[in-house]
Order: sequence, then C-alpha cells, then structure tokens
Amino acid sequence: MNDPRASPLLAGLSGLPPALVLTAGCDPLRDEGREDADRLAAAGVPVEYRCFEETIHAFISFAAAIPAATEALSFIASQLRAALHPRASESHS
Repeated sequence: MNDPRASPLLAGLSGLPPALVLTAGCDPLRDEGREDADRLAAAGVPVEYRCFEETIHAFISFAAAIPAATEALSFIASQLRAALHPRASESHS
C-alpha cells in the first residue's frame, strides 16, 4: 500500500513535533520503529528512541507482570511531563 496514513515511512516528516519512539527487542516491528526514528531525526524532528531489548510486542500492556513495562511507562510519563512542563522538569533534576 502506498498510502502514508497506513505506512508512516511514506509521509513527509519535516515540521513534525518532537517524537518518542519505543520498541521491544522481540518484536517483528522493531526494525521499522528504529527506521521511523532515524527518518524523523534525518528530517530534523527532535526524536528520542529507546528499545526495551528483553521484551515482546505489546509488553507495556503487561505492566503488572513485566518489570520493563513499568520502567517504560515511567519513562513515557517523564518524557511527556518534560514536554508539557519543561521548567517543572528542570526543577526535578
């Protein structure tokens, strides 16, 4: 399919807001996630990429059983907090 709504790698990326891309090490979509992050960065978009190597696809859904999921959720929350309240994040450092 050549529709950028279905495949973000086909879309123009410049001018997008900052992005956070997380992947799982044991995920068939891991490489595409890394490629998305690399393309965003190449287009000048501020991007943070992190791979949780020992996890599976949808691991965040299992936060009660997978400690890395709790870590990922905390990481997402801290990144969101920093993006929405940059001065508050500086005071917590």
